[in-house]
Amino acid sequence: MFRPIRKKKNALTDEEAKKLLHKERRGVLAVYGKEGYPYAVPVNYFYDEENEKIYFHGAKAGHKVEALKENDKVCFTVLGNEEIREEEWAPFMQSTIIFGRCRLLDDQDEAIKRVAQFAMKYYPSKELVDKEVSEDGRAVQMFEISIEHMSGKQVKEI
Repeated sequence: MFRPIRKKKNALTDEEAKKLLHKERRGVLAVYGKEGYPYAVPVNYFYDEENEKIYFHGAKAGHKVEALKENDKVCFTVLGNEEIREEEWAPFMQSTIIFGRCRLLDDQDEAIKRVAQFAMKYYPSKELVDKEVSEDGRAVQMFEISIEHMSGKQVKEI
């Protein structure tokens, strides 16, 4: 069902693709939007490797939520590790692409747990995370992507 990477020499190992997901702070979520137009939006995220899930937060209403109610299939892309290699004078970069299904987390206890995990990636201390979650955690809408397929690759830009 999912296409393999055409140029095998550019493929990342599963471990390299997962490492990129852990390291980077932002990805692009693409959904099937209204009127058949794709809708892609950058989001901060947390990767739960053990359960093969991606978590992100957002508003409880809007374009993204409406699109997900119509069709839960998504594509999520992370870019990173850009470097210039002097021997070829060209920028190289890596990407990890995920295909999966996305849902809103309705269980409030689960959502709070995921908010805390998510926040640990972005906040400087557990104390600050605990404070923020206790004050504003219940107001946050969390989304969960169940990963169905993942691939990574490295490309030369020029």
